[in-house]
Amino acid sequence: MRNQTEVTEFILLGLSSSPKMRIVLFGIFSVVYSITLAGNGIFLMLIWLDSQLHTPMYFFLSHLSFVDIWYTTSTVPQMLSNLWSPKKTISFAGCGAQIYLFLGLAITECVLLAVMAYDRFVAICHPLRYTLIMNPRVCVMLAVSAWMCGFLLAMVHTVQTLQMPYCGPNVIDHFYCDILALLKLVCADTRLNEIIVFVVGVLILLCPFSFILTTYVRILAAILKIRSAEGRRKAFSTCASHMAVVALFYGTAMFMYMRPGSSHSAEHDKMISLFYSVVTPMFNPMIYSLRNKEVKGALVKALQRCKPSRGA
Repeated sequence: MRNQTEVTEFILLGLSSSPKMRIVLFGIFSVVYSITLAGNGIFLMLIWLDSQLHTPMYFFLSHLSFVDIWYTTSTVPQMLSNLWSPKKTISFAGCGAQIYLFLGLAITECVLLAVMAYDRFVAICHPLRYTLIMNPRVCVMLAVSAWMCGFLLAMVHTVQTLQMPYCGPNVIDHFYCDILALLKLVCADTRLNEIIVFVVGVLILLCPFSFILTTYVRILAAILKIRSAEGRRKAFSTCASHMAVVALFYGTAMFMYMRPGSSHSAEHDKMISLFYSVVTPMFNPMIYSLRNKEVKGALVKALQRCKPSRGA
């Protein structure tokens, strides 16, 4: 029988118990986190400063970069603190806040990626009506809807998880407060909660992903109708970066949350979580920048502004 005392804090086991390995991991993820903040921060700055990037596509990309900054911030500072310090505790309230932020931002990113697919669909399939359909009011409404959807669903999920009885033990075998890892500590039947996590995972991941796939099927059909090879190449290049980001994010997230509970392994879950919550936000600005002449041009102009004039 479990001890019936109320849990007030949790212990996060983290990524490794080896002191030497923890130092190595601290160095690696400090660099990854710095690159993520710098990359997404520069991307946001370029979109803000360059008037040529004040378009619906870059409006949604700015939201994606903002989400990625806070998405990785919701877990990495806690992980770095646990790698550096022998104290690996997190309060019950802190754990709840981490779950809420992580889920809210993750769901927001899911919806934003679907919205961005719709933007590309309108741009390629209805180019003459693009500015009319994707007007500023519609763009703001779509962005606000993504944020509201993310944080309202996250609140329901978080409240449902935290109201479960936690009587001990209080050791979470993860580097952050993950719902699936936390449910293992509940001193009650969690089968219903696990089913809800699976069902919500299917709805939040599979529905937007299916919408994105359907959208890109129609985009591909429209691209193939373009007569000039240069026109087809240009149309495809505007979608290639988005497709790469979708594959990275949805692929790992679906593998994490759409598996049966019996197939979950703590070590595998940590590695998958690291990829979609830490690595993917670092790569997103790189993916969108490397294949985008407009972003490269904005960066060159920003660097030229920063150079002191020769006559100074």
